[in-house]
Amino acid sequence: MIPARYEASRFPGKLMMPLGDAPVIVQTYRATVATGLFEDVYVVTDSDVIFNTICEVGGKAIMSKTDHQSGSDRIAEAIFDMNVDLVVNVQGDEPFTEKKSLAKLIASFDADTNREIDLASLMVRITDSEEIHNPNTVKVVTDTNGRAIYFSRHPIPFSREKTPSVQFFKHKGVYAFRKKALLDFQKLSPKSLELAEKIECLRFLEYGKNIQMVETDVLGVEIDTPEDLVTAQNLWPNKRSN
Repeated sequence: MIPARYEASRFPGKLMMPLGDAPVIVQTYRATVATGLFEDVYVVTDSDVIFNTICEVGGKAIMSKTDHQSGSDRIAEAIFDMNVDLVVNVQGDEPFTEKKSLAKLIASFDADTNREIDLASLMVRITDSEEIHNPNTVKVVTDTNGRAIYFSRHPIPFSREKTPSVQFFKHKGVYAFRKKALLDFQKLSPKSLELAEKIECLRFLEYGKNIQMVETDVLGVEIDTPEDLVTAQNLWPNKRSN
């Protein structure tokens, strides 16, 4: 499932911006299908423009029936009557989506024989000080089993003393959910941490859900700003298929 909201707060209309021979949302859809990992891939949107664009290229799209505050809420509505166990959320502004990372994400559920994981998500190690301190970059800390402890726009962990052992991880907004966890999410009201940080996965933690973090070394480009789009456009001719 690829949630696709047209009116993004930081970069309205970004999913319809050109990237190579098609808009960003089409390139994300194509990249997700090309992984060959999924029985079906859908774009779930509130926009007639995005819906029609995906259908015109032969893709599958679902129009949301109600307004939603998050991509997870949008997907929960779309999969309510679907006979599925695992749902993967690929963000619409991730045209560099590739197979290796998604396969690792899905594999974390194969190892979860006791079904303790409610959802899993990707993280990538970061060392650039500017990115570590950038509030648009969501950071995550985990326990020794890779379970998420907290997500923040602030640099976490805070390094009181300079030490090379401190590692920082960027949260990549790609999730895999058990269906029940996603439907539960839709019923839960946002609480103080989510409202303060504006990070939807904090709702899962605040209600006691287990999030398994999966490390990947593929950073990619998330298109959050016009500058990100320029970076993606410069990289696109050199994009390698995976």
